Amino acid sequence: MAAATGTLAGSRLRRLAQGAGAGAGVAAESEERCELCNAPIPSTHRHLLELSSRELVCACRPCSLLFDREGSGSGRYKLVPERRLRLEDFAMSEEAWEELRIPVDMAFFFHSSAEERVVAYYPGPMGPTESQLRLSSWRELERANPILAELEVDVEALLVNRVRGARRQWLVPLDECYSLVGLIRTRWRGLTGGAEVWREIDRFFEELDRRARRATEGR
Repeated sequence: MAAATGTLAGSRLRRLAQGAGAGAGVAAESEERCELCNAPIPSTHRHLLELSSRELVCACRPCSLLFDREGSGSGRYKLVPERRLRLEDFAMSEEAWEELRIPVDMAFFFHSSAEERVVAYYPGPMGPTESQLRLSSWRELERANPILAELEVDVEALLVNRVRGARRQWLVPLDECYSLVGLIRTRWRGLTGGAEVWREIDRFFEELDRRARRATEGR
């Protein structure tokens, strides 16, 4: 993802940030087009992940359906899934969090096929930064939370929010993490971010909670 942020244009991050906030509006919606066939698409649409660049590709419904089966991307694209699960009984102590070596209180984790391991990133005003995750620490977390073994490689993530005393975890599509990255990168002001970005972050997690199901409800 550190490399991926270099390939994501500023306009893409702004669009993702708009989608994570109150809405993109009619003007922004009219600009959206499928990046495979150029058909107009609504602001809410599916994404493909281009595996080599880790860039998201906007897709119309017919194009996304073409990739909605195993092996359909020919090793280049993978359809980002849609499930969002609240992990309300997630087991992670303060010590376990410290063992993950995340220097801030917000991060996401996913299996990278290119690196053949789980990677960890945290969002910030300059984009996502990779944290040097200790594999042994992740394995311990996975043993305590078997649902982590269900993460779909490359396109699903564990998203953790521990800001200001929160202790919340979700299993989310990777584009949800990109939306959070875009929101923070495009709206951060000054050293502390400013009141507006923190209101938007709170709204992001409230909306995520609204759309997510309990983990016990499955796919």
